Amino acid sequence: MSIPTVEQKLQSLKVTTPSRYELECMDKVKRGAYEIAVQRTSDILDEGYEIFMRSSRSSMGVAGDSIVAMFNAAGDLVNASAGTYLHAVIPPIVIKYILREYSDNPGIEDGDIFYTNDALYGGIHNPDQCAIVPVFHDGELIAWAAALSHTTETGACEPGGMPMSATSRFEEGMNLPPMKIGRKFQINNDIIEMFRAFGIRSEANVIIDLKARCTTADRVRVRIQEMCNREGKEFVAGLFRRMLVEAETGARKRLKSWPDGIYRCVTFSDAAGLARGLIRNCCMTVTKKGDSLSIDFTGTSPENLSSYNAHPQAVVGHLANYIYEYVFHDLPISSATFAPIEFIFPQGSCLSPTDRAATSNSVMISTGAMSSIANCISRARFATTDWRQATASMGNGGNATVIAGISQWGQHFADMIAYPINTEGQGARSGCDGMDAYGFPWCAFGRAPDVEAIENEFPMVIPFSQHWPDSGGHGKYRGGCGTTQFWASHHDIPQLYFMAIADNSTVQTPQPLFGGYSPPTVPGLSIKGTKVKELLQEMGDNNLDFQGLIDGKFGELAVEPFGRMTRPIGQGETVTIGLSTGGAGYGDPLERDLSLVEKDLVSGLISEWSAREIYRVEWDKDRQQVDFDASEKLRNEARKKRLARGKSYKEFEKAWLKRKPSDDILTLYGKWPSGEALQPVMRP
Repeated sequence: MSIPTVEQKLQSLKVTTPSRYELECMDKVKRGAYEIAVQRTSDILDEGYEIFMRSSRSSMGVAGDSIVAMFNAAGDLVNASAGTYLHAVIPPIVIKYILREYSDNPGIEDGDIFYTNDALYGGIHNPDQCAIVPVFHDGELIAWAAALSHTTETGACEPGGMPMSATSRFEEGMNLPPMKIGRKFQINNDIIEMFRAFGIRSEANVIIDLKARCTTADRVRVRIQEMCNREGKEFVAGLFRRMLVEAETGARKRLKSWPDGIYRCVTFSDAAGLARGLIRNCCMTVTKKGDSLSIDFTGTSPENLSSYNAHPQAVVGHLANYIYEYVFHDLPISSATFAPIEFIFPQGSCLSPTDRAATSNSVMISTGAMSSIANCISRARFATTDWRQATASMGNGGNATVIAGISQWGQHFADMIAYPINTEGQGARSGCDGMDAYGFPWCAFGRAPDVEAIENEFPMVIPFSQHWPDSGGHGKYRGGCGTTQFWASHHDIPQLYFMAIADNSTVQTPQPLFGGYSPPTVPGLSIKGTKVKELLQEMGDNNLDFQGLIDGKFGELAVEPFGRMTRPIGQGETVTIGLSTGGAGYGDPLERDLSLVEKDLVSGLISEWSAREIYRVEWDKDRQQVDFDASEKLRNEARKKRLARGKSYKEFEKAWLKRKPSDDILTLYGKWPSGEALQPVMRP
């Protein structure tokens, strides 16, 4: 046995060749019965998804950052109920590894429970954990079921499962290869004790989430068996194969409708863990020909000595977030929809690192891939009848706050706060603004927990939560705004620790579309020496809101990079001022309908400064109205200035190619400008 290669993992995402038996069974599945059965699979999975959220303990599990899925006997993903499409790529790789390596020893039997969280074997990062169970009927393996979610504790060198300071996989805590953790429908007690040891910072979350995954996968197993008992195993085999065939046919038909061409997008970020510097986190070239796509990541910066690296299947998972949600939204969540897509990953890049690389923050380095795929695919679709579905990138910030310590209830905890990341803004669309506080780009159907529930669970008080003005990328259609919250410690507690994860405090990753603006960068903000109880008592007539905080009405504002290493927080002190990224903008801001600008100003979603300097709108503050005539005059003047400073592309390119950032910020970038590695990364 050995760790699967990149080629093996990518090949496992492809659909297996159907057997003669499957094709014969497929031919027997009649019209009408097929459609009803497809809906039945969705109902089974939706039931599992609801059970999963209700059974989970961690914030991310409760928020729905999870997926429940079913597979044919060969391990091909047939359908899923998803909070996050990210996890859809993991189980086929793991199941096919189990079939290849474990069929004889330790064997695959009815009642077995398999488990993994190791990215080397097909995972995203080790907080994302996967329970898989085989489904048998009359002693024959007929299918698989799986449940995956994010649990924010792995016993790593920092609490929260995504250590900013990790430099290799050996500092990231629990990394389990695919292994059998249960027999005869029971989890082994020694496995439960192992999880308890790794999750000692947050024992209850880790153990309960483990059991929730197994319970959910088993419920899907039972429902598949019931379908076999009712319809026959031949019907189920034929149904699953036909669903795969229909999904691939639909995907190829959609791709074929786009014009052949090459679409490129390059994105950047400003950090790799705690190391600051410019990094090309994605250089994407999408080649569309006929009914297929090729996605090439050549030119991406080299791997780095931090946890901001991602194995290729994790990158594909991040592409799935956009592709399943916006492109194949009306097709099953299936391995077959990726059949027409090939991937090229240069070895040694931050998107295809060596085996010893730390990858617990793979979701942060993969924000570039998430943003680039939206940009490339939207431009490809804009020339088709699907042009209305062209969409600017979501903010894809994932700026995560992690807290750990002992709660007001005397319970150990280490958890990622799900509220901020589940209220990011949606990217602007081709005919309307993006949705404000849309959700979590990694988890389209997740939900932000109630603030009151967070305050009850953790030793925190959240005096306000509101939309973050100007956080959406400006444009003819505005990106959705994110949110901002004031987080402070509360209660008489012995200890509270805080850390945060981000990579966009200086450079924002998403590229907008057709003249729109990117969302703003996201700094780390807090109030120095704040005692929240005193602040609330002495605030007088001032409104405790975001504008008041940054204006310094409630204390001196501390500004630093959002990504921060673990630090202790005193009683009553500011933990952080949470900021959720907004979506990217679409189209020229000077073409935005003046009435929409007026509406945004009245709602407090944009500032007066942005209205005048970006949208060129004259605002009468006293009357709360836009002066339409004066605004048109400002816009005409702005257009004339644009023409005056314009230059040909040839002239622009000649000057642009002479420019280069200073060497001190290129330590993570690689060779300028190609991004090639200058030297190998040395890890112990």
